[in-house]
Amino acid sequence: MQVTQSHDVTGHVDFVGAGPGDPELLTLKAIKAFESADIVLHDRLISAEILQLAGKTAVLVDVGKAGFGPSWKQADIDALLVDYATKGQRVVRLKSGDPTVFGRLDEEIEAVEAAGVPWQIVPGITAASAAVASIGQSLTQRGRNSSVRFLTGHDMKGFADHDWNALARPGAVAAIYMGKKSARFIQGRLIMHGADRATPITLVENASRPDQRILATDLDRLPNDLSAAEMDGPTLTFFGLAPRHAVQALTEFKKEHA
Repeated sequence: MQVTQSHDVTGHVDFVGAGPGDPELLTLKAIKAFESADIVLHDRLISAEILQLAGKTAVLVDVGKAGFGPSWKQADIDALLVDYATKGQRVVRLKSGDPTVFGRLDEEIEAVEAAGVPWQIVPGITAASAAVASIGQSLTQRGRNSSVRFLTGHDMKGFADHDWNALARPGAVAAIYMGKKSARFIQGRLIMHGADRATPITLVENASRPDQRILATDLDRLPNDLSAAEMDGPTLTFFGLAPRHAVQALTEFKKEHA
């Protein structure tokens, strides 16, 4: 059960969703927690514009993780949360998107609970919601799909395995997080299980940010088009969705007149 002690008795941890990067997409509750924080432990991908909203006296600590690269160990992040909070600090654990979606939230909650530290979750807009809005689509549609899958491209064992048979069915829609490095693996598994090679694939890099980019392709061309696009920022991959023509045209117009 969540502890609800006063800040005057001990420290406190707010697990805050920073959203996809646009500071205007932060919730009022997130901003309130952020402005009152003593310590902000933030992910690597948090935008500079959001970090600038922290209180003037807040200490910012980058505890970011990088897929297949140098990263903070989860145990060290857990220990840091507990250390600051048990010293009476108001700690914001700032996570990209929504902390409940592929955010290792449970491990950190278990650590602070074991130390008797009070906490709360402040949800944020997850990347899939921001990215699908940027292409003018809906994650679900009557007559097409009554469910949508949120998938990770890789897990602790490497490239993540999924129910490929279900994903390969006509009309299936999936939002794939951290899927760039696993694109060829995902393509192979889906084709092996009968997915149509012409199934639309859309990748949204830096969703909601000024440098957002949209790549529209299909399952057959996915790895080659992704390689050619050289997307270096955080990217959300949609399986089964293409941008609306009006949105794609507007995006291209903005690029031409930037």
